Amino acid sequence: MALLLAVLVVGTVGYVLLGFTLLDALYQTVTTVSTVGFREIEPLGPGGQGFTIVLILVGVGAALYAFSVLIETLLEGRLNELLGRRRMEQSIASMRGHVIICGWGRVGRSIGAELRTAGHEFVVVERDEARLGGVAHAVLGDATEDDVLDRAGIARARSLVAAADTDAANSFISLSARALNPGLFIVARSRSAGSEEKLSRSGADRVVNPQSIGGARMAAFVLRPHVAEFLDVVMHEEQLEFRLEEVPVGRGSPLVGDTIREAHIRDRTGALVLAVGDGAGGFRTNPDPSTPLEAGQVIIAIGTQDELDALVALVG
Repeated sequence: MALLLAVLVVGTVGYVLLGFTLLDALYQTVTTVSTVGFREIEPLGPGGQGFTIVLILVGVGAALYAFSVLIETLLEGRLNELLGRRRMEQSIASMRGHVIICGWGRVGRSIGAELRTAGHEFVVVERDEARLGGVAHAVLGDATEDDVLDRAGIARARSLVAAADTDAANSFISLSARALNPGLFIVARSRSAGSEEKLSRSGADRVVNPQSIGGARMAAFVLRPHVAEFLDVVMHEEQLEFRLEEVPVGRGSPLVGDTIREAHIRDRTGALVLAVGDGAGGFRTNPDPSTPLEAGQVIIAIGTQDELDALVALVG
């Protein structure tokens, strides 16, 4: 653009020196550089004709170069951006059972890394575009707004994590998400102990205070380092043979009505049952073999991946 402007200035000054008025000189320069083919404003002598020839050669080349760069920038930048955004929107629209992460700060990125390692699809909702570099599926906007959550596919999601920077924002997110999808499992981040009850009332199924969890984990390493290390490895180390898994007992499961002894879980799968949850956050650890299995319960077991897969198949 600077080159094109310089050509216009030089052309205008040159025609003024050839006897044109300022307006006529500018008009003659623009019509010459743009190659529209209008007649000369004033008759041109040999000097004027030579100047015009040079202006055409330099000016037309500069104009074509400037316009080509401008069009290339618009097409490659904007078009690629639009096509990329459209492809992302189509990909999000095809997702089912994914996780929505609201807030892509340190907590959100840590959650995303765990989900990516586990092979779960997730969509990030973030209003700061600068934070979204490298995110495969993202929605730019305020997660407290219903239309933004709709674009993230909240009606088809399995769970949502409210990991915004403030408790007030997480409360609004939980409230909106619960209204849009009553069956959604919502985990909300809490920054202060006093806000945990409010977040639960706003619709969050679980409320997590990262500072409190981090402090408890550090204390566990001090008090019971080997136990803490074992649990940390089981939960996060991909190369370890044994894993912890939760297996829900559905209404159609063939094990409904059987006791743990009658189900022969250990004999038939090799997995060890550590606890049985009631589905509402309560657990019966080291359950008695006479414990009946009911629909809605969750079996917490440890074993190899093959053993856990066999348990999932057995529970149905």
